[in-house]
Amino acid sequence: MKIKLIAFAVSVAALAAMAQYSIDWSTIDGGGGNSAGGSYTLRGTIGQADSGNMAGGSYAVHGGFWVPQAVQSAGAPWLDIVVDGGTNAVVSWLPADPGWILQETFNLQSNWVDSASGSTNPVSIPATEAALFYRLREL
Repeated sequence: MKIKLIAFAVSVAALAAMAQYSIDWSTIDGGGGNSAGGSYTLRGTIGQADSGNMAGGSYAVHGGFWVPQAVQSAGAPWLDIVVDGGTNAVVSWLPADPGWILQETFNLQSNWVDSASGSTNPVSIPATEAALFYRLREL
């Protein structure tokens, strides 16, 4: 009887030892910041950008990934591309001067063509899996 009781206690202890806690997913986030001087601006984060939305009460945070910014040309408006709900990319430029036209290309080695949107600002473009590059051309 004693041996059966000891065997039962050892079996229960072994089963409890096998039930280990685990962390299935984790991330290291260190925040980020902006630094500017003269005509240069640097923005950055450390860690994985958590993609997803969080909300509580009247506050909401929309996580995602940073979109690369274009190199600013002297005298040209700032070109901005933002994903709108995951289905469209909104391309705009500030200041919204009328003397500029949007151009696009699939490959940086090929010729740039005027976008079908012309000088419309802002313009909503369906997001695709294909890479598209944009720039402004002065009229």
